[in-house]
Amino acid sequence: MDKKTDFIISDERDKWLRQNDEEFFRQCGMEAFKGSGNGGQKRNKTSSAVRLRHTPTGITVTDCSGRSQHQNRHEALKKLRFQLALEVRSGSPAVPERAEVSLDSPDYPLWTAVMIDHLFKNSFSLKDTAESLGISSSKLVKLLYRDPALWQAVNRFREQAGLPLMIKKE
Repeated sequence: MDKKTDFIISDERDKWLRQNDEEFFRQCGMEAFKGSGNGGQKRNKTSSAVRLRHTPTGITVTDCSGRSQHQNRHEALKKLRFQLALEVRSGSPAVPERAEVSLDSPDYPLWTAVMIDHLFKNSFSLKDTAESLGISSSKLVKLLYRDPALWQAVNRFREQAGLPLMIKKE
């Protein structure tokens, strides 16, 4: 994600994040290309790397982690959902159905988006956000900390807002 502070506001976001992979993929443009780096002859000869662009928002992600275009497409869809959760804000943040969702759950990107909506709504005050979610501040920090990408994104947002970075104390 680049260092922009403008966000897309869309009440469609939750619908996009709930869609199955095929429905979600239909809203994307895909480009296959040859990946670079380690991987031997197969990687350098086949167009297994994937770039997806979500047409409604213009958000673009790439994945070339595997040797299979099918697997890279699946991973790119997961990355795209996470980017949507980070970059698209809802006009009216909902309360998450559950306080905690597994990182592997299909609901995780939507849960992430709602958490970030609440952080923005409360000017990144952990205390106020936790209160609005009905959990403790320490529980909120633990939920954010368990996903390194989410932790870094929230710290970037806090830094852009002129707030100190969160530091996890062991």
